[in-house]
Amino acid sequence: MEQTIDLIAHAAMRDLRAFTKRTGQPTTLELMDVAPMEHVTEIEIDEEHVTITYNEKITHRYNAKEIAKKEWSYKYNDDPEFVSAIGVVIELARKHLRDMPENAACPPGCAECCSGYEPFVSKADVQRIADHFGISYEVALDEYVVQRPSADGFSVGYLKKVTDDIASQCVFLKGSSSGRYYCGIYSARPHDCGAFTPIGCEDVDVALRHDRAFVPGLPFKRKERGSKKKVRR
Repeated sequence: MEQTIDLIAHAAMRDLRAFTKRTGQPTTLELMDVAPMEHVTEIEIDEEHVTITYNEKITHRYNAKEIAKKEWSYKYNDDPEFVSAIGVVIELARKHLRDMPENAACPPGCAECCSGYEPFVSKADVQRIADHFGISYEVALDEYVVQRPSADGFSVGYLKKVTDDIASQCVFLKGSSSGRYYCGIYSARPHDCGAFTPIGCEDVDVALRHDRAFVPGLPFKRKERGSKKKVRR
């Protein structure tokens, strides 16, 4: 009966024997990892070494994840072939250094980030919103913030949505549809909102044009609690 030859192990044994013969150092196949390098997840390059992380396996437990991965590290600066290859990567990086991202700026009226995201608010954010409406800090916190204090005490929660659905629109979002949306408290918006960048954002409405004038409508108008509309009889 014919037996399948493990060509990878066979080649590894040949290399080990050659190494032992050349250096006099004993080697064994059991100490040689002959698994192929697959599923590369990270490549790190510094002045002397290239390190490749590969063959990552994740085992999910009820209460934790067990992550096993392999790393191959090589001192490449003594290897002309590797130096040349990394030089090519650097030249490609220089070539693409000034490449612009697809979303360098938000298209006017998009506001996709105002749905699904939870902008955290700090005490200073709440105070700014309170000053914007001329109300107390406590009232602004109660009316517009889902309170969830942070461990470091910086954030006090996140902005409320129109409904309890996390994908719902921010309570301050105005406008009827994408391309017409705008922030109803733009000058008093939380720091998280002002710091948001569309670079790398996958939710930008790419159907919207950038080269058009956009005029926001009326600002968000706060409704007094307890006030009732008059019913015409």
